[in-house]
Amino acid sequence: MKIHEYQAKEIFTGYGIPVERHTLCHSAEEALQAYRRMNVDRVAIKAQVLTGGRGKAGGVKLVNNEKDVYQKSQEILHMNIKGLPVKKVLVSEVVDIAAEYYISFTIDRNMRAVTLMMSASGGMDIEEIARQTPEKILRYSIDPFIGIPDYLARRFAFRLFDKADLADRMAKIIQELYQVFIEKDASLAEVNPLVLTTKGTLIAIDAKMTFDDNALFRHPDIRSLFEPTEEEKLEALAKERGFSYVRMNGDIGCMVNGAGLAMATMDMIKLYGGSPANFLDIGGSSNPMKVIEAMKMLLDDKKVKAVLINIFGGITRGDDIAEGLLQAFDQIESNIPVIVRLTGTNGDIGRELLQTNNRFLVTETMKEATISAIKSAKETSAKEANV
Repeated sequence: MKIHEYQAKEIFTGYGIPVERHTLCHSAEEALQAYRRMNVDRVAIKAQVLTGGRGKAGGVKLVNNEKDVYQKSQEILHMNIKGLPVKKVLVSEVVDIAAEYYISFTIDRNMRAVTLMMSASGGMDIEEIARQTPEKILRYSIDPFIGIPDYLARRFAFRLFDKADLADRMAKIIQELYQVFIEKDASLAEVNPLVLTTKGTLIAIDAKMTFDDNALFRHPDIRSLFEPTEEEKLEALAKERGFSYVRMNGDIGCMVNGAGLAMATMDMIKLYGGSPANFLDIGGSSNPMKVIEAMKMLLDDKKVKAVLINIFGGITRGDDIAEGLLQAFDQIESNIPVIVRLTGTNGDIGRELLQTNNRFLVTETMKEATISAIKSAKETSAKEANV
């Protein structure tokens, strides 16, 4: 689960991590009032959306007068950044920056440990720096039985600062950020940039946090901050109905029983030149109602031009699955081609049952089913183009 910058800064403040003065605003009028209350020369108007790249997309503007505060706030509040509408902005005091740094804690699954990452080259281009000059990104795996005691925090801090007073302040921020990360069950706690001001202070002028969804039951305060995107709402609805669904960008809808088979199905579609529209794991059930709900969700995606149903009957018998599909499609009205690959326990009986209904194109192998689905999707697209 992701949260906004202003929410992450509230959490940081509670742990003693210094941040600049800021005010959350939902309109240009509120932004103007916030600017007047701050009584400073310059402020940054920052879009609050749950994605990165706001600055490069034009969602961060520096202004130094009331007219520009109002105008730029209004412009940003009418933006879409990576498909997400901007509904609120953060008005932040601009500080005089002497240097920018990067610091974060995340999970390194290869090392099976929390990893501290730091760089003396923080800012908007940190991803480019990581790609082109990875040696500038310092990485340290944290032993969970030791954590980050004072001696380790100072050792890390001295990699960025030569002066003892700055290293001491950096060490404290490292410890506080680690405490946030651990206590809040985060999967990412990031400050980019952490700035050294011309007055010699260290301030987090940006903040980013994501959390382990499986640990949210321990953090009702964090869970209350959840603002789901449309895709996340669909995923949550699917979970309530007993299956897993993730929307993608292709045109071949997939309904599969089992996560591994679902991944293999998407790989096969890509292998033969197609593009999957979703990941949909319906599980081992042949319950017609579950199939109906899954198909409705799948067909709500207007990009879907063909449906590939790939079922392996293991404990669940193929004839039971076929009966479930027949009952389900008696209640589903759609002209989208449906290709079914059914094999496994009683798979031959199941295929015979499905072949009695001309609604389905029945296949036995994944290759045959995949090629048929790709061909059907192209034919559907061509028909729609000629209408």
